[in-house]
Amino acid sequence: MTTVAARNSFFETGLIILADRGFGGLKLAEVCNRLGVTTGSFYHYFTNWGAYTRGLIGYWKQDRTDRLAELFGRQSDPRKRMQLIIQSVLALPHSAEAAIRAWSSIDPAVHAVQVEVDRQRYQVCYDYALEIAGDPRQAEVFADFAVYVLVGYEQATLERDPATYAWISQQLVDLLEAGGFAGVPPKRGGSTIQP
Repeated sequence: MTTVAARNSFFETGLIILADRGFGGLKLAEVCNRLGVTTGSFYHYFTNWGAYTRGLIGYWKQDRTDRLAELFGRQSDPRKRMQLIIQSVLALPHSAEAAIRAWSSIDPAVHAVQVEVDRQRYQVCYDYALEIAGDPRQAEVFADFAVYVLVGYEQATLERDPATYAWISQQLVDLLEAGGFAGVPPKRGGSTIQP
């Protein structure tokens, strides 16, 4: 066994374990075994298991949401930006995403991060839709639907079908660009997430 691995490799391995075994399978021994390191290597970076799991969730948010949002923001053409968003969403580790969502149902700290991730992902879709449609209500409905489809894709136990998901995503984009969200009735109770 090697004695030290890069800090981020612990996080990437944790995401792989979440995808393979769910949050119940995320254990110190499993992380170290998969990396081929001793627990001493683990404790070189993390004071305890709680520090690791907080770091893992923070890494997931930063790498799978913050970094991607920044990348999307660099693309000025909204249609190219949406294609980049669709490609990136299809590349997410959906089994790990589903495991984190399940984990968030029993861990308040993970739940808080999950709520922030959902809010950020919603905001990316909302901003795109507002730029295309020019109407806040249409943008809200588009963002709601886009996030609901993504969460459903993550949570479904059906075999993942990226081609179909890409097709569904493109239909949603085409509908928005064609003005298909015009005439959506006002929402009772206000906005889902305030932009």
